Amino acid sequence: MSVSLHPDPFGPFLQVEQWQQQLVAGQGDSPAAASLFIGRVRGTGAEGQPVDALELEHYPGMTETQLQRLAVSCARRHGVTAVMVRHRVGLVLSGDAIVVVAVLADHRGTAQRCCQELLEALKHEAPFWKREWSSGVGTWVEGNTALDR
Repeated sequence: MSVSLHPDPFGPFLQVEQWQQQLVAGQGDSPAAASLFIGRVRGTGAEGQPVDALELEHYPGMTETQLQRLAVSCARRHGVTAVMVRHRVGLVLSGDAIVVVAVLADHRGTAQRCCQELLEALKHEAPFWKREWSSGVGTWVEGNTALDR
C-alpha cells in the first residue's frame, strides 16, 4: 500500500509511473492488470456556479491512517497485488488533479472493482472537509456527488 497526502500540485501520471517503478524494482515484475483513476476539481459546483478552487481541510495523521485502512480493506477484499492513493489537501485549483488511485492485480476485473470500491470509500469515508471557492467566496460542501452522475 502506498498512500500519501500532497499540499502541492502533482503530475498524476508521473506519480503512477514512479510508484510502478518502485514496485518493479522491489518485486521484479508487475501484475498483468492495472486500473487507474484520476479525479480533477470540477469547474462548476452542485448548483451550477463556477468554482475557482476546492479547499480540503483534514486532520494530519488521522486522515492518512483512515486512507490506509480503506486501501488495505479494499485490497484484501478483492485480492489485489498493490494499491496507490495520492490525494491533495489545501487549496486545489479547478482542473487540477485532486486524487489518483491505482490498483494492480492479476486480472482486470479485480483491479477495476477494487479501484471503484476504493474511490467510493474515499468519497464517503475519508475525513476531508471541503469548501468551494467562487469569486472569493468560500462555501462548505455539505454532501458528496452521487455515483450515477
